[in-house]
Amino acid sequence: MECTLTNYSLISETMNRVRILRVVSAGVVATFGTACSAAFHTPAANTSVAIPATAERVVAGLSPALPSHIDSIINAAIADHAAPAMAVAIGRYDNLIYLHSYGRLTYADTAPAVDEHTRFDMASLTKVVATTTAAMMLEEQGKLDINRTVASYLPEFDAPDKKDITVRQLITHRGGLEAFAPLWATLKGKQQFLAAINSRPLAYTPGTKSIYSDWDYVLMGFIVERITGQTLDTYTAQHIFGPLGMSETGYRPDTVDKRHIAPTEIDTLRGLVWGKVHDENANAMGGVSGHAGLFSTAHDMAIFARMLLNGGSVGSVRLLAPTTIARWTAVQDPGSSRALGWDTPAPHSSAGRYFSPRSYGHTGFTGTSIWTDPQRGVWVVLLTNRVYPTRNNQKAGPLRRAISDAVEEAVMDAPLINWEALHPAERP
Repeated sequence: MECTLTNYSLISETMNRVRILRVVSAGVVATFGTACSAAFHTPAANTSVAIPATAERVVAGLSPALPSHIDSIINAAIADHAAPAMAVAIGRYDNLIYLHSYGRLTYADTAPAVDEHTRFDMASLTKVVATTTAAMMLEEQGKLDINRTVASYLPEFDAPDKKDITVRQLITHRGGLEAFAPLWATLKGKQQFLAAINSRPLAYTPGTKSIYSDWDYVLMGFIVERITGQTLDTYTAQHIFGPLGMSETGYRPDTVDKRHIAPTEIDTLRGLVWGKVHDENANAMGGVSGHAGLFSTAHDMAIFARMLLNGGSVGSVRLLAPTTIARWTAVQDPGSSRALGWDTPAPHSSAGRYFSPRSYGHTGFTGTSIWTDPQRGVWVVLLTNRVYPTRNNQKAGPLRRAISDAVEEAVMDAPLINWEALHPAERP
C-alpha cells in the first residue's frame, strides 16, 4: 500500500476502537508508541518526538488506538510531501492527551528534527489566537463595543463608503472589504496600510454578504492598538500569552534559534522565509499585524485550546468569561459559517465530518489549524509548514480533515454523528 493522501480516509475508517485511553492531565504528555503498519513506514528523516509522561490517570471514553492512528495519518502525509514538519496536540476537556512532533524542518536528511519547541508560523490563526482574544478581553472590560463603527476607534477610516462599517461587520467578515490585495509591493508601515484600505473601493455593500478578508483583521489589530495604547505584540504578550504560560508564542521570533523555527516558502523575492512572517502584507507592516505574524508551538497552542474548552481559564488563571467564549464562537448569520472572529464547521471544511455544529475553529495559510468541540469535549491543533517549499502545495486540506475525523472517531462515550452529511434543516 502506498503512503499517499488517498489513504488518509482509509486509515481513519479502519482503526479499531475501544473504551479507555490512558492520558495525562494539565500539560504532561502520555508516552504512546509510534507504531504504524508496515505500509506507513516512516523514513529516517520523519522522526516523531514525544515528551515522557511523569504521571498518568484514566479518562473513560476515548480509544487507546488514537495515538497510533494519528501517527499513521501524519507519517503518510509527510511521505506524500504534504509538509516536511508537523506537530499535533489533542485533548479532551482539560486534559492534554497527545502531543507529538514529526519530520524535519525541511525534506533534507540533515535538517533539524521537529520537536516540542519548534515554532510554526501561525498565519491566520493570528486572527483568533491573538487579535480576537484581545478583542474579547477588551469587550469584557468595557473598552470595546463591537456595535460601534470602526471610524469611532480609527478616525482615519473616514471614507464616505466606509464610515458606517461596524466592528461587528469586521469580525464577521461582512464589512464590504476586498479579500486581499498585494499592497506589500508598494506600501510599508501601518499608517500607509490604513490609508490604502480606507481609499480602496469596497467589494460589496457592507452587511449584505460574508467574504473572508485580511483587511478586516488588519483593522482589528489597529483598533486593539488604539484602545490599549500598546503595539499588538506587546499587548498580547503581556495580557494573553504571558499569563497563560505560553512562553514560546509571540510575534517576530528574531532572537530564537532558527533550529527551533519551521521555515515556510522559498520565495522568488525574499529567498527562504525562515524566522520571518510568511504573509507579505504582515511583513511589510513590520511583522506584527492583526491578521498574521504570530508564531507558536503545539505545546503552547494546547494551553490555549484547553483555556477555551475550560470556559476561559487554565489552572488559576482566568482570561475570559465562559459566556464571552460562548457568544463569540456562535454562528452570527444563517447564511454564513462565521462566528465573531471564529469559524464553525461547514461542508468540506477542515473540521471534517463529525465536529458538532457548536464547534469552532480556524485555519492558517501556512498549514495550521485549531478545532474545538464543546459538545463532545475534544480539541485538536495541527501545525505544519505546508508552504515549504511552495504555496502551490494543496495537500493540507485532506490532512486536516483526516485528523479531525480521527479525533472524533476516538470518542466512545457519545454518538458519532456525520453532521456534514445532514441536511441543514436536520441540524440543531
